[in-house]
Amino acid sequence: MILVFGGTTEGRKAVAELEEAGSPFFYSTKTGEQDIALHHGIRVDGAMDEESMVQFCHAQHIRLLVDAAHPFAAVLHGTVAKVAERLSLPTIRFERIFPERDKDIVWLEGYADAVNCIKEKTLLVTTGVQSIARLKPLEAKGATLFYRILNRESSIACAQKQGATTAQLCYYESAQDIPVKADAILLKESGETGGFVEKVKAARERGMTIYALKRPPTPQGFHCVNGPHGLRRLVERFLPEFYPLHSGLTTGTCATAAAIAATLRLLKGQTSPEVPVILPNGETIHVAVGYTDSYAFCIKEAGDDPDVTDGIEIRAEAHPLAPSLAHQGEEKVSLTAGAGVGRFTLPGFDYPPGEPAINKAPRQMLKRNIEKLLPAASKPKVRITLSIPQGEAIARKTFNPRLGIEGGLSIIGVSGIVKPFSEEAFIESIRKCMTVAQASGTERIVIHSGAKSEATLRQHYPHLPLQAFVEYGNAIGATLQIANNLQVSRLTLGIMLGKAVKLAEGHLDTHSKKVVMNKAFIISMLQESACDDETQAKVQHLTLARELWNLIPTEQIDRFCHTVIQHCLSHCQPLLPKTELTILLIDDGGKLHSL
Repeated sequence: MILVFGGTTEGRKAVAELEEAGSPFFYSTKTGEQDIALHHGIRVDGAMDEESMVQFCHAQHIRLLVDAAHPFAAVLHGTVAKVAERLSLPTIRFERIFPERDKDIVWLEGYADAVNCIKEKTLLVTTGVQSIARLKPLEAKGATLFYRILNRESSIACAQKQGATTAQLCYYESAQDIPVKADAILLKESGETGGFVEKVKAARERGMTIYALKRPPTPQGFHCVNGPHGLRRLVERFLPEFYPLHSGLTTGTCATAAAIAATLRLLKGQTSPEVPVILPNGETIHVAVGYTDSYAFCIKEAGDDPDVTDGIEIRAEAHPLAPSLAHQGEEKVSLTAGAGVGRFTLPGFDYPPGEPAINKAPRQMLKRNIEKLLPAASKPKVRITLSIPQGEAIARKTFNPRLGIEGGLSIIGVSGIVKPFSEEAFIESIRKCMTVAQASGTERIVIHSGAKSEATLRQHYPHLPLQAFVEYGNAIGATLQIANNLQVSRLTLGIMLGKAVKLAEGHLDTHSKKVVMNKAFIISMLQESACDDETQAKVQHLTLARELWNLIPTEQIDRFCHTVIQHCLSHCQPLLPKTELTILLIDDGGKLHSL
């Protein structure tokens, strides 16, 4: 069993990731005030000291600890570390993503340091209700302090017990809100999910001096991650049976890891067996790499996902960019395709024909990671050459030739991580996620095809909880049937155009192994939308459905989207006779189209 210490945003993320396994685990919070829906997780409320934690671990056969508590919960971190050492339990620290420490911020070692360093006459304190008593000496020195706290009875009572007056208390709805006029602000280094960036930005705009308490150090022996993908990979390592199927890495992540390794050796002579890779969601994972005299490499790890690329070697060479190539502009990282990496030969992709077949997300991931390694002062530039032995032969077993990608494999992957599912297991995971979404009390469940569409839909529905968003992949029909069985009252289906043109024709499973784009049907929808003959003729040369966004004249787009959505509704609504169904068609720019 796993015991998670949460009560934070990271706790919510840990729950969402662990719930996917369908295995039981414990979720512990100090106060029990966090509103969180658990389906397989078992809630445990109340603070634990060292002895009670040891007893709980023995009684419940705990084999893995996950510390996803607040960065400043130093007492809890210390207790978890002691229990882990006593019981020889591996411990994962689910940390936040922290921005770099800017030099215009005054960084403090603790509250005593704050009392000594802060000289301003008025100070807005945002370090939590428990810190009020520690800052009272500033008031004794003549400063006026305002305390921004949560607007709830328990917090107000706690503040008043420490001597705060009603006039000193202020409340906020968002991180960037500055409710009073003050000379300075005191923050905790609470990370991106703690609103630190927004608070700093708001304070800078008001010309306030910014003081920040440094986060406490992480206890030694903890295995640190700062996102859900890293959490899952460590759970798979320490408790292999928890997830029925294990995750893997995309070709994009493996290519990035190899490129990082090659660049670190070029710049610093380092040959570490693992390198840190920042994924598209901002979290960092560590990936195994290897070296020869001329290149670095990473072995593609597909996990339990059936993939012809499993076990392939992705190589990267890093060379300084020659001065004669300075005309390439300000771009610091140049990518080239070596043997076994395909090239685009048809339009319709993110990059023009002739470019290496490296999709947008992995290309951005690779460049972002390499640019962080390059020293800003000397403005160096580097050329990365990727190659895949036997890549051209393996590519013949994929859809690459049909898509006009020639010469080898493409480097792909939106999230950087492959989550494997057999068809039966994937449908069951949808059912579990839908059940959890319903248990969260959300007013609407939003189903989507993956990370890109989810990000757009979450911006459209910012008030919905994380659990409200459920991935259907290609299994649209099965997902709708689950929603009907669970009697979901309101459902939004977010869909990209490539899947939408298949669904519009009546294909409720849009997997490319089962159905391909039907140009004749697309032409019939263009005719139904009163699109001109020239536009219809261009469809014969389509490679990918998303090319339609650029092919159809602007004044005709809305009519075509309306037609596509109506056809999709005609196939989906009968499966949901008692559900209010909304279909949102998502274009390449993240714009939503609806009826």
